[in-house]
Amino acid sequence: MMDCFALLDEPRRPWLDPEALKQKFLASSARVHPDRVHGRGEAERQSAQAHYTDLNAAYQRLREPRTRLRHLLELERGAAPGEVQSIPPDLADLFLQIGPPSREADQLLGERAALSSPLLKVEWFQRSLHSREKLQQLRQQLDHRIGRLLEELKKIDLEWESGAATASNRAALLGRLEELYRMFGYFERWTAQLRDRIGQLSI
Repeated sequence: MMDCFALLDEPRRPWLDPEALKQKFLASSARVHPDRVHGRGEAERQSAQAHYTDLNAAYQRLREPRTRLRHLLELERGAAPGEVQSIPPDLADLFLQIGPPSREADQLLGERAALSSPLLKVEWFQRSLHSREKLQQLRQQLDHRIGRLLEELKKIDLEWESGAATASNRAALLGRLEELYRMFGYFERWTAQLRDRIGQLSI
């Protein structure tokens, strides 16, 4: 398995500063960019292209918290985290809040195609504004929850890097990181669904 942390010369840890990581990727990839090696031999060009591709894949994996956590867990445990089909109890209430406004938006979107009267279109537009507002409020809630997860991730990172973590404490940290990985997954999925509906209602 490719170690993306090692490839980008980063310590294997839960939190990485996004801007610092980006600058390191840009500097590393610039040295092997196809435009920089086009005048060299075939073998060297192919090697540079392969390294450039690996650097790009590593950056894409480490730049987002969820994919970085998945990779960290894979490296630390030797296997990817298993998929869980059910929503954790502490997220069930939020899921129930998202459902009805999403279904309302879907119904509105289904109605739009059948509208022919200008008056009905005006009425639909007013209803869509109300629906978009509810979806935006939910999106803000999700953004707030994601912000709290990022803060927790930074705190775990301090403990991870302190060097004081015992084997049992390290296992506990990995367990919590796996929970955060799953929560990031739920929030990203729900955020994308809300963003898609908001966008469609705005057209």
